[in-house]
Amino acid sequence: MEPMGWGDFLVVFACCAVTMLVCRAVPLFALKGRQLPEGVERALGFIPPAAFAALVANDLLTPGMFDAGLWPAAAPLLAAGVVALVAWRTKSLLWCAVSGVASYALLSLV
Repeated sequence: MEPMGWGDFLVVFACCAVTMLVCRAVPLFALKGRQLPEGVERALGFIPPAAFAALVANDLLTPGMFDAGLWPAAAPLLAAGVVALVAWRTKSLLWCAVSGVASYALLSLV
């Protein structure tokens, strides 16, 4: 297979840029000034926590996580538990980040 030339690259790049702009800008202008139904607003409110949970679960749970042993796999899970406890008690993103980094560092030393 031969490498892609600059002309082909610019065509693909332009198509991606136009597609991204249309997908982001059209809903913004089409829905400007309109009130969405309550069910749609409630459903859209679940997107950020679901995306964050998917990112965290992807980092915490991997297919070969126990290949190196029980403790290397359990340390991130225990640190995530500490973060969940701190989040539940303080509702502060700053304290969640600090406790997560500190607990993971301490667990890595053990």
